[in-house]
Amino acid sequence: MLNVRSIFTQTSVVASMLMLAAPAYASFVQVTINVENLAPANSVSFAPLRFGFNNGTFDAFNQGEVATAPIISVAEGGSGSAWLPAFAAADPTAVIGSTMGGAVLPGATRSASFLINTSLNPFFTFASMVVPSNDFFIGNDSPTEYRLFDMTGSLLINSISLTASDIWNAGSEAFDPLNAAFLVGGNNSLRTPENGVVGFNFSELAGFNGLTTAAGYVFDSALTADTDIFRISFTVKTVPEPVTVALMTAGLLGMGLIVRGRRQGARAPLFETAL
Repeated sequence: MLNVRSIFTQTSVVASMLMLAAPAYASFVQVTINVENLAPANSVSFAPLRFGFNNGTFDAFNQGEVATAPIISVAEGGSGSAWLPAFAAADPTAVIGSTMGGAVLPGATRSASFLINTSLNPFFTFASMVVPSNDFFIGNDSPTEYRLFDMTGSLLINSISLTASDIWNAGSEAFDPLNAAFLVGGNNSLRTPENGVVGFNFSELAGFNGLTTAAGYVFDSALTADTDIFRISFTVKTVPEPVTVALMTAGLLGMGLIVRGRRQGARAPLFETAL
């Protein structure tokens, strides 16, 4: 007979021992991300932000190199359909996600909260398509560019601020308003390969001036190199130690039940989590 109380007691003891033996296990914090579109009215919008708290190993693109499938999925369609799975494969312990609510229009904000182990995931990586465009995006080309937490779990960066000069061109799709995303009458499924490399470029966005966006406003880039366009802010709350122990215990308890179930030949439905 399965003795749940016994398993719970044993895993609680193991969790407590791990907490005492390795302080890194106690470095859980609740991080709230706040995303703001700072661009001028009627200027650029942004697709949902794709991001991950990670160990600094996932590198989606590099300046001066040909764009690969992960960053192309963001830059050409804003979907992250290849970026998110690639992130998860490269760093299985990363906490990855996306902001909800559709395009982030000028002046709009988005927020989301996550439980993070700062010892496992001290770095922050992000990407988002800039619209309207064919293949423009924002993101960090070095996976260790933004270290959020130090060795003690203290927040090192309160915010990440971007200007128009930080906008990337993936170099994967040729400029064409008829095929650009986020424009009335545009067909983003029609793409002409550009065969270029990733590089900074915001001036080309002026080519969309006067066109009506999917949000209903007439586009006016109004961007100069130092125009503020985007900010990601972070606020942190320390998770009380009893909660951290409970989280670890729950995980270990679940593992214990799974192992016990396998020993008894039990079968459970398999679920595939969509990213």
